[in-house]
Amino acid sequence: MRNRLSNRLPATARAMLPSLLAVALAACAVGPNHVRPELPLADGFVQAQVSDPSALPAPDATFWQDFADPQLDALVDDALVANHDLRIALASYDRANALLRGAGFDRFPTVTAFAEAADSRASADELPGVPRADRDGERYRAGIEASWELDLFGRVRRGVEAARAGAAASAADLAALQVAIVGEVVRGYVELRGAQERLRVAQANADNQRETLRLVEVRFESGRGTGFDTARARAQLESTLARVPALQAEVAAGMHRLAVLTGRTPDALVAELQPVRPLPTLPPRLDAGSPGDLLRRRPDIAAAEQRLHAATARIGVATADLFPRFTLGGLLGSQAIDSSALFERDSETRLVALGIDWSFLDIGRVRARIAAADAEAAGELARYEQTVLLALEDTENALVRYARTREEDTHLTSAAEDSARAAQLARTRFEAGAADLFEVLDAERTQLQAQDALADARTRSVTGAVALYRALAGGWPQRLPARERVADRD
Repeated sequence: MRNRLSNRLPATARAMLPSLLAVALAACAVGPNHVRPELPLADGFVQAQVSDPSALPAPDATFWQDFADPQLDALVDDALVANHDLRIALASYDRANALLRGAGFDRFPTVTAFAEAADSRASADELPGVPRADRDGERYRAGIEASWELDLFGRVRRGVEAARAGAAASAADLAALQVAIVGEVVRGYVELRGAQERLRVAQANADNQRETLRLVEVRFESGRGTGFDTARARAQLESTLARVPALQAEVAAGMHRLAVLTGRTPDALVAELQPVRPLPTLPPRLDAGSPGDLLRRRPDIAAAEQRLHAATARIGVATADLFPRFTLGGLLGSQAIDSSALFERDSETRLVALGIDWSFLDIGRVRARIAAADAEAAGELARYEQTVLLALEDTENALVRYARTREEDTHLTSAAEDSARAAQLARTRFEAGAADLFEVLDAERTQLQAQDALADARTRSVTGAVALYRALAGGWPQRLPARERVADRD
């Protein structure tokens, strides 16, 4: 059909068509091209304390596997597949890709087929003096139409470029959410184990204080103690027991949070997570790399850059409206008043048309749209720069907090050991009559505070390492969550 159509084109149209096609292929896209913004960056992080980076774990390791905790590994895997926030982000990613595919078709001709069969009757007023039977008529039409915008000034190409950048931004959003969800799962698991450890400390100290109360009561019954001593010992025991319900609630809330993060109902993991496990441990130091490495790794920075790219491309889309829009159209069909003659030679119809659409008198609106696109790009540039600064701040904060919690952990370990030894000595001296009850109660109170503070510090130390890995955005598997609802799991 293509050869048949070209042979029947007027000579001027045939002469013009190759030129138009050559211009369309060689035309430039108006508007600015995207260039990654150059930002002044330091060679390293201020708070990084790394003497030999080659000997330290890199941020691209799947760090939670270093905990050697199969239960944590399973929770992370489940969250990456079934977390509902991730599935929402995946739907947005699929939508952006669908819009990109749709925008890509704008680069090609739109071809449609049509057919029509009509039976009509004209009124006597339309055809005065014509008999009724002669006012009846039939019409049959069929054909193929094609329409193609000659993208001389890049309006379509810039639109496709913006859609492609939007899809890339959506993919980076999904990766950034994976970072956030995995980090939240690991942190939630660590905090759960930390709360269980603090609960164990409280219950163990309550047992010791209960034994102290028993000794005081025995001394009181034998006439060697006072009711005041008994009341003080009982008050300290009750104060310690008062810690238990709040810690039990914290443990339960942690289990509920992990269940929801993995796409389950809040009660689904209670039996599985109830057994106490020790806190995970991490290497003493981590290789933070350089700020330049951070810019290449962080998906939120990649998303911000792609949105800047899309906004820059939309300036070109708006600018193209300053220039005429050329459309090449064609039709090849057949029309007859009898169905048997529809595809005969004399029923053939054809059309080749070059359309020009140029709203040159509407330049004020076009300029306004260009100004709006410029403002959008300026905003996205500022958003990109802010994202970079926040990422650097996040990493510096994570580095210093992790380092300081490690120091705190060292001091509190010694404090907990010494307070436990002091409490044992005070109890021994009390039983031997060499110390009064106040020394015992004070030592036990100090022991509880030191051991609780140590458990809390160790929890914050591990969560600080998790926050650092999350800030560095390393080791996050690019696995897609399930697109359909995940079946109920055991």
